[in-house]
Amino acid sequence: MNLLILDIDETLLYATKKRLQRDCDLVVGPYSIYLRPHLSHFLRELSVFYELAVWTSSGSHFAEAVVAQLPFHVQPSFVWSRNRCTQKTDWETRERIYIKDLKKVKRLGYELGRILIVDDSPEKIYRSYGNHIHVQPFTGDPNDKELYLLEKYLISIADAENVRSMEKRFWRPEYRI
Repeated sequence: MNLLILDIDETLLYATKKRLQRDCDLVVGPYSIYLRPHLSHFLRELSVFYELAVWTSSGSHFAEAVVAQLPFHVQPSFVWSRNRCTQKTDWETRERIYIKDLKKVKRLGYELGRILIVDDSPEKIYRSYGNHIHVQPFTGDPNDKELYLLEKYLISIADAENVRSMEKRFWRPEYRI
């Protein structure tokens, strides 16, 4: 079974200190949290096909509090936060980037060819682009269909023996020929 690592912020949910013009789904600390549409179904269906895990560049307290309230139907194999990322500085923007280096996951016994990571920030996965599936950032739109579409794609490649060799940039149906 392949491992599917999921990012939290702007991938599975939108967390903001400023409320949107609708009720939020969760509250964690000062954040109003809006779950991405289709999240519960997405997690339930994919738990049949993948071993699930979470890796966010958010702090550990936030990550643990959020994951505890997400509609996981099977406990994630691990929940990693910023402290498991490798910090890098973008010298042009002077911003810190928290890199998710899959070599750290490999040390747990997972084969790199059997790991997928879903994240809205490609700069955090640049060392493992062959494992990355890029999603559009979620900013609270209740009509968002990204997880609905992604679920179908992920199920279609669930048995792949080497995900790194697969083209994943054009996974959305509108890009397929």
